[in-house]
Amino acid sequence: MTRAVVFGYHNVGVRCLRTLIAAGVDVPLVLTHEDNPAETIWFDSVARTAAEYDIPAISPADPNAADAVERVAACKPDFLFSFYYRTMLKTPLLALQHGGALNMHGSLLPKYRGRVPVNWAIIHGETETGATLHYMLDQADSGDIVAQQAVPILPDDTAKEVFDKVTVAAELALSRALPALLAGNAPRIKQDAKASTYCGGRKPEDGIIDWSQSAIAIHNLVRAVAPPYPGAFTAVAGRQARVLRTRVLDASKAPVRNPSLGVENGRLVARCGGGGMLAILKLELDGAEVPVTDFAAMHGATGVPLGG
Repeated sequence: MTRAVVFGYHNVGVRCLRTLIAAGVDVPLVLTHEDNPAETIWFDSVARTAAEYDIPAISPADPNAADAVERVAACKPDFLFSFYYRTMLKTPLLALQHGGALNMHGSLLPKYRGRVPVNWAIIHGETETGATLHYMLDQADSGDIVAQQAVPILPDDTAKEVFDKVTVAAELALSRALPALLAGNAPRIKQDAKASTYCGGRKPEDGIIDWSQSAIAIHNLVRAVAPPYPGAFTAVAGRQARVLRTRVLDASKAPVRNPSLGVENGRLVARCGGGGMLAILKLELDGAEVPVTDFAAMHGATGVPLGG
């Protein structure tokens, strides 16, 4: 029986672990992460999934430390799989397998190597993303590709909605690649380094809205950081606000010198500095959702300036 050690986290980790087990792969050990109490944990637990199958699961602070490496080596794995694991695996770990060390990445490589690729794809207005199963090297997300599965990004999809699609794409890519991997004849497609793009991590403060941008750019930011992520932030009449859901009403409207937020035809509408009109479908002020009627009562027909 083929034996694989799994490094996994998040929903992709859960679904891909289940996929390996369903295919008859022996998983003697799972390495995952302790949940960060400062992070909103909206996703499923790899540790709990491993426990369902009586698979030992550990959460080392550093999987490359000697004790973790020894645990993995003792399993004598044919394969190592990394499924949304957040720590790079170094050469001593990668060398412990006999059949391959593979990672599942949440983009169509070579585009969007690096961190939070789903969020970045939405911010950049991509209409497609997906999942890529590839061999691991010392350089992140640069190894030969074994399988890819694309999914569409619709104009109003949030990061959560796209991530759910990517989770399914990851499961499909792994399922389709496994027979060839286990037989030792999986394809290895070189990545085009010239076509690669790289994305870094994001912090909550990266969600501050720049109202001088276009309605489309602001809409893309809002949906990329919509809950369960921290949301897009701004100030409205001196109050802390979160813009949680938007829709582009008219991208062709000319840029305005003074962006504003007001009620038009019964809707809360932002006129954006870079051009276009944006319907604000869900707005919070000081942590409480504000209906359109309440906003109109507070600020009248003229509305309020934005970005000043």
